[in-house]
Amino acid sequence: QVQLVESGGGLVQTGGSLSLSCVASGRTIGSYGMGWFRQTPGKERDFVASISGNGKTTYYADSVKGRFTVIRDNAKNTVFLQMNSLKPEDTAVYYCARGWGRETRAYVDWGQGTQVTVSA
Repeated sequence: QVQLVESGGGLVQTGGSLSLSCVASGRTIGSYGMGWFRQTPGKERDFVASISGNGKTTYYADSVKGRFTVIRDNAKNTVFLQMNSLKPEDTAVYYCARGWGRETRAYVDWGQGTQVTVSA
């Protein structure tokens, strides 16, 4: 099992940027895909982005394509989500997870989440 801890969330104005980090422990994650999801109250957890173990393959939700970038540093066992041009609709709790694909059921380990709030 991999323990995941997200950080970097906060309050930002529309058009601003934030960089989220997800630090893994318990196992090296270099051979695993990693994903970012987000969730707002009363709604399902939605796919945001994913990155392959070697970092060469990435996928994004249409709603964040061109604004968000997922990268990883396997030497530091860390995955990042760089978020630019933020919009109020990006407000959510952001989770990182170990797995692959766009469905939550494809992920086996989850962090506790970090809140991102974008003010209008």
